[in-house]
Amino acid sequence: MKAAEEALEEKQKQKPSFELSGKLAAETNRFRGITLLFNEPQEARKPDIKWRLYVFKGGEVLNEPLYIHRQSCYLFGRERRVADIPTDHPSCSKQHAVIQFRQVEEEQLDGTMTKKIRPYIMDLGSTNKTFINESPIEPQRYYELREKDTIKFGNSSREYVLLHENSIG
Repeated sequence: MKAAEEALEEKQKQKPSFELSGKLAAETNRFRGITLLFNEPQEARKPDIKWRLYVFKGGEVLNEPLYIHRQSCYLFGRERRVADIPTDHPSCSKQHAVIQFRQVEEEQLDGTMTKKIRPYIMDLGSTNKTFINESPIEPQRYYELREKDTIKFGNSSREYVLLHENSIG
């Protein structure tokens, strides 16, 4: 009887596991030899409005604005091989956050539905967080960005202000 139970236990140990492990997704989500920490959603689109990020440090404008309307997402981080916009501050993660443009449906005043492309930001599980208007955001969740929002990564003194081509003052 004991031998039969051991044989049954051995047979159960050898059964394949069909649970999700993420190994296949990791292999398909590689760029320049580095596994990316996010996947683009199906509703990802290039924006139809020309969005810009203005970079400030200590209240002073640095360089030219960063034009973020040419692709559907922009990765921020220290890993220069994969980051679209490098953040060289030591408190920032290698893959810190991503700005993703997504197509969403909005209900108009008359009840009709229209599709709009909106910017969203997601913290990729960084240690020192991402801040919108000085409030930390939860990791792995999309947050909609609005015109004139201020974004800060980790303990960096650089602030990024989001504006678009039709922004006024």
